[in-house]
Amino acid sequence: MDKYSFLNAANTAFFADLYDQYLQSPDSVEPSWRAFFQGFDFGVENTDGSGETIYVEKTSEETVTVPENVQKEFQVVRLIDAYRTRGHLFTKTNPVRDRRKYTPSLALENFGLSQADLNTVFNAGEIIGIGPNTLSNIIVHLEEIYCDSVGIEYMYIRNPEEREWIQARINFNSNRTKFSVDQKKHILKKLNQAVSFESFLHTKYVGQKRFSLEGGESLIPALDALVEKAANLGVKEFVMGMAHRGRLSTLTNIFGKSPKDIFSEFDGKDYEEAVFDGDVKYHLGWTSKRKTDSGKDINMNIAPNPSHLETVGAVVEGITRAKQDRHYQENTSEVLPIIVHGDAAVAGQGLVYEIVQMAKLDGYKTGGTIHIVVNNQIGFTTNYLDARSSTYCTDVGKVTLSPVLHVNADDAEAVVHATNFALDFRMNFKRDVFIDLLGYRKYGHNEGDEPRFTQPKLYKAIAKHKNPRDIYAEKLITEGIIDADYVSKLEKEYKASLEEELEDSRKQEKTVITPFMQDEWAGFERVQEDEMMVTVDTAYPKDKLTEIAEIITKLPSDKKFLRKIERLIDQRHKMFFENNKLDWAMGELLAYGSLLKEGYDVRMSGQDVERGTFSHRHAVIKVEDSEEEVLLLNNLKGDQGDFYIYNSLLSEYGVLGFDYGYAMASPDTLMIWEAQFGDFSNGAQIMIDQYISSAEDKWKLQNGLVMLLPHGYEGQGAEHSSARMERYLQLCAKDNMFVADVTTPANMFHLLRRQMKAKYRKPLVVFTPKSLLRHPKAVSSVEEFATGSFQTVIDDADAKATHVKSLVFCTGKFYYDLLEEKEKQDRKDVALVRVEQLFPIPAAEMDKLIKKYKADEVVWAQEEPRNMGALSHMIMNYDSAKTFRFASRRAYGAPAAGSATRSKRRHQEVIDYVFDKTKNNQR
Repeated sequence: MDKYSFLNAANTAFFADLYDQYLQSPDSVEPSWRAFFQGFDFGVENTDGSGETIYVEKTSEETVTVPENVQKEFQVVRLIDAYRTRGHLFTKTNPVRDRRKYTPSLALENFGLSQADLNTVFNAGEIIGIGPNTLSNIIVHLEEIYCDSVGIEYMYIRNPEEREWIQARINFNSNRTKFSVDQKKHILKKLNQAVSFESFLHTKYVGQKRFSLEGGESLIPALDALVEKAANLGVKEFVMGMAHRGRLSTLTNIFGKSPKDIFSEFDGKDYEEAVFDGDVKYHLGWTSKRKTDSGKDINMNIAPNPSHLETVGAVVEGITRAKQDRHYQENTSEVLPIIVHGDAAVAGQGLVYEIVQMAKLDGYKTGGTIHIVVNNQIGFTTNYLDARSSTYCTDVGKVTLSPVLHVNADDAEAVVHATNFALDFRMNFKRDVFIDLLGYRKYGHNEGDEPRFTQPKLYKAIAKHKNPRDIYAEKLITEGIIDADYVSKLEKEYKASLEEELEDSRKQEKTVITPFMQDEWAGFERVQEDEMMVTVDTAYPKDKLTEIAEIITKLPSDKKFLRKIERLIDQRHKMFFENNKLDWAMGELLAYGSLLKEGYDVRMSGQDVERGTFSHRHAVIKVEDSEEEVLLLNNLKGDQGDFYIYNSLLSEYGVLGFDYGYAMASPDTLMIWEAQFGDFSNGAQIMIDQYISSAEDKWKLQNGLVMLLPHGYEGQGAEHSSARMERYLQLCAKDNMFVADVTTPANMFHLLRRQMKAKYRKPLVVFTPKSLLRHPKAVSSVEEFATGSFQTVIDDADAKATHVKSLVFCTGKFYYDLLEEKEKQDRKDVALVRVEQLFPIPAAEMDKLIKKYKADEVVWAQEEPRNMGALSHMIMNYDSAKTFRFASRRAYGAPAAGSATRSKRRHQEVIDYVFDKTKNNQR
């Protein structure tokens, strides 16, 4: 008997449902059924699709005849599956361009079906929630769900629960929301604000850059709906990042920034503060409190951003995580990050990929981000076909298996519907979701460009195209919800309010810039260079240091560790309690421990920071058998801050941006980013230029981020010698940051503590050692930690002023190389003075030492080439340096030679020249 004869009698609805389950997740189906369906698929693929014979067991070439009604059910299920996986390619989502053609299409013939089947009732209708139904109705329903104004990509998601949630959600009401009359009027109101605001600016500020939202105005009702609904779902804070396009409208119509302030910025008035340079209006950040329509209070933050596209995205994620760690640990979903992208940028900027890859990592996850792409279908003058190789600009979202919704920006209800879907998905699954808002750009890139030079056909179509408000108004008029005068009345009232704001604005002489997240920074002062040079008390009592040392130099007795780890921790115990010679790692860990005991949090992130690139830190210790992580710094007695340390993904730009954002939102956290090698920070140069060195001048932003950049010439070649200190020093001006090159563990201890103990925050760049981590002379006594403060300059303790003929200023690891030579030659006539802080330059201390020694010559000595290191910085910023003799390698294009022999020779030549100016033969 045919072992598949039951196919003749069984319920076809059961087969359809089982086959649907198989298509979505083959492994979830019982093995014998899986084999049967594999045979069916094989048969379909190897016939013309109209026969009834399928291959079930290919090894024995056994064939089975499947009843036509069952086979047709399977074919309808395949059609449904095709709409789910490929329907997004055949949508009505593009308002101004013809849809690209994709093959194969969703034509019935591609699934073994024909026009003759349209009136046949299929049980497969159960799968999409409409029960047994005709093929004709099933197709209508599929077209509404997958091919109308919203196209959705989700079938690549591997979690069945998420897929089922999405299917249930979009099957309901045919992937639409049934809005009430009041909701529809509210959507129209927000659309009117978006349209009217841009047209007002267009007439009042002719020719000025504003990066208008025209063509994507439905972003405003989308964001408004997002805020209102999220508040009802328990979200307390929004952190948003977006570039220029539509930012001014968003600030006014979503974040509540007064149009008066924006008009002042357009008028180009000077700023109220003399020490503040400011920025263009569409870069500024804003923080506000908003009361939603349902009476909920919500904190709104839109981060300041530079022109460099997508940079702010990393910062937003860091701000969000800091807020979650500090205030919302019990429910991190109460802080919602939103990133608004441009289509060319989200596809073209590698930073987006770095941010996406952070989404699920312990050190960087934020519980899901809502990504909204304002898709102009053009980047400056570049057509989208020239801007990416991927089908969609949002394809990067598939890296984390995030759902992507493509929406026609002209269909305001579809846009709000997609936004509500995205929010619900994020709140349910704590995962990223992408909305691709397909619109257009009405004018050129910045309203001053002529777009018809490069897209004449497209802009001919755009010129005739109605704006989303008018399109939606016509729909509501047709539905009988509003009359023909309703919109003109809305527009007149809104523009009248803008006129009042404009009139008030022109009564003010200067522009006042409100600091971003001012509540978080209450009690902190913005200071200038003279105050940065004031000594901060960073001493920490010896008895309390001893308590910390007891804990961080003792492993749990009930766990098994590697012998090397046991020896290392034992050595640390002896350093503190027997030898009184603490190395770099102990100095660093004691700095963290002392701050933690004082209630500060400490967070460190970067590649391999848990152990340390050079195996010195071991802040995270692994249990040998289980790899359980032990963080001794989280075991301090009594109340303490939280110690977070995370090995990062292999990213500099994204991670440094994240950590900068974290420090921006958490001034009481010592936030440290460590580069694996100092020159690796090159990969984050945009972050350094646009935020770290300039944000206080541009946006009034203080930030205490610490960058640890391993630096020192030890013959490791061009890429592992120099942290390119010259680049950081070139960025230094007035009072924007600290730069240090420290030589002792105790001074590092005090430097790190100064970051938190000061009543202000400045970024700190530290050129940290490699070989000095274990150098026998790079040690400090416990007393040096317990007393004193950070020394910007360290005098030569052994030099007698009356004997000194040559005063040598140097910095960092090179000091120990010079010291070795000085001792070797027994040179009493040379004083080696370490400049520990390179910016602000400790000029007063250096002047005192020059006066003290009255040497025949003063030398600036460095191991870096003449065109690198601190040499040019000293010449430009320290007047006395113009008379110095300079000892360095000669100028080179690369930081160091690849040959260890050549590198050693050049290094020695510099040392020789320091001690004998006749040996000026560096090569």
